[in-house]
Amino acid sequence: MEKLLPLAEKIAASLIARKETIAVAESSTGGLISAALLSVPGASAYYRGGGVIYTPRARAALVNITRDEMEAIGLRGATEPYAALLANRARELLNTTWGLGESGATGPSGNRYGDAAGHSCMAVAGPRMRVMTLETGDSDRIANMRAFSLRALELLLQTLESAD
Repeated sequence: MEKLLPLAEKIAASLIARKETIAVAESSTGGLISAALLSVPGASAYYRGGGVIYTPRARAALVNITRDEMEAIGLRGATEPYAALLANRARELLNTTWGLGESGATGPSGNRYGDAAGHSCMAVAGPRMRVMTLETGDSDRIANMRAFSLRALELLLQTLESAD
């Protein structure tokens, strides 16, 4: 968390200064993105909520993504289109300025979609949209969770800074 907290503080300061809000829909990071954002005092000013969307059942119940929507993006969960869908849906459901979505394979093996361990896709949705894929080449589950969370927060901060 020591690498995540300084980023979360910068993100919090930016969101508070702009009077903007964020919602998070994360998967393979297991809640680390939300935990970092919530670690900053005053988080209720900018953090509206989030969820760990780890299974198809969670996807349907927590972010209301239908099978038809999944079919439209090829039924794969760890892709840039899916990360964008997560980010947009979290943003819509919680009525926020920004949404952050993440899905991947932490390890030690790949996911059910055929992605190798160390693969994550993430997206920021809002006044600006950004998506990216991270490949760590590592099968260490905890290291990947940390790396994915760090890169997602970096992507969010970069997107916020570019929106100035």
